[in-house]
Amino acid sequence: MTQREPLLKPIPIVELRPTQITVGLREVEEKRRRWRELSGKHEGEFLGRHLVPTVLGPKGRHYVLDYHHLVRALHEEGVTEVLVTTDVDLSTLKKSSFWTYLDNRAWCHPYDETGTRQDFDAIPESFDGMKNDPYRSLAGELRRVGGFAKDTTPFSEFLWADFMRGRIKPKSIEKNFDGALEKALAFAKSKDASYLPGWCGPSA
Repeated sequence: MTQREPLLKPIPIVELRPTQITVGLREVEEKRRRWRELSGKHEGEFLGRHLVPTVLGPKGRHYVLDYHHLVRALHEEGVTEVLVTTDVDLSTLKKSSFWTYLDNRAWCHPYDETGTRQDFDAIPESFDGMKNDPYRSLAGELRRVGGFAKDTTPFSEFLWADFMRGRIKPKSIEKNFDGALEKALAFAKSKDASYLPGWCGPSA
């Protein structure tokens, strides 16, 4: 594939395509809250610092590689465009080859809200169609409170989400998120989690 110089341009959010099935809606709400705290003059600065990485896919569509929660939050807050940077052009590939390429590069995450892998067709064509995975919200908050360190491993929060999926009941997250987070923090410090990216070691 030919690598090109990164191109920076505004793209309507409704034209962006996700590369994963789910988001954590609780995390989306937190990003919406932070956006509302910005004054008008700081909104442009914020968007300029958060360039959405995309890859150009079939029919010239932009597929988002990161910032899914932010893009969904901005969309729900009425923001119509975001700045994207695109440095890989895969627009000549057929749809099946395109998704296989992304999958082999760990640039997509075709797993549903139960952590089960699905066909690429299950990845929604818009950010409105993304499903809620409460364990992804739990993992995002777990990282913020120091349960694990930020890591460059692709979809590292989803790996942590799957780790918690078999240890904490979904109703516990829904009814008592803080209590579930406390349990998750204890699990995160255990040696059972040592294989996960960003593991911070056992507690004393």
